[in-house]
Amino acid sequence: MRRGRVFRTTGLILLTLAAIAGVGALVVRDQITRHRRDLFSSSARQRLAALGYVGGLHASVELVQLLRDYAAWEPRTLLRRRAQQILARMERQLQRNGPRTGIAG
Repeated sequence: MRRGRVFRTTGLILLTLAAIAGVGALVVRDQITRHRRDLFSSSARQRLAALGYVGGLHASVELVQLLRDYAAWEPRTLLRRRAQQILARMERQLQRNGPRTGIAG
């Protein structure tokens, strides 16, 4: 009787932790998607915020390609230069550590 209660409680705790981890992963994925979309926003403030977010991520091949596209597209010199700085840092990081795939690293 006691053993069954312990197993049930343990199972519920593990199920709850798995659900929390799943929700957390969805929130992180949503944030990444939103910031990628904001990188090409019509608002310069949103683009600057998205650049700050992307600049804090680990370097990946996908991010380098995204930043190259962004730097070629960005009409404002200040934001384009910031993107090029982040791009150069990420390219150096990839050369040191080898290529990574995935946007969340």
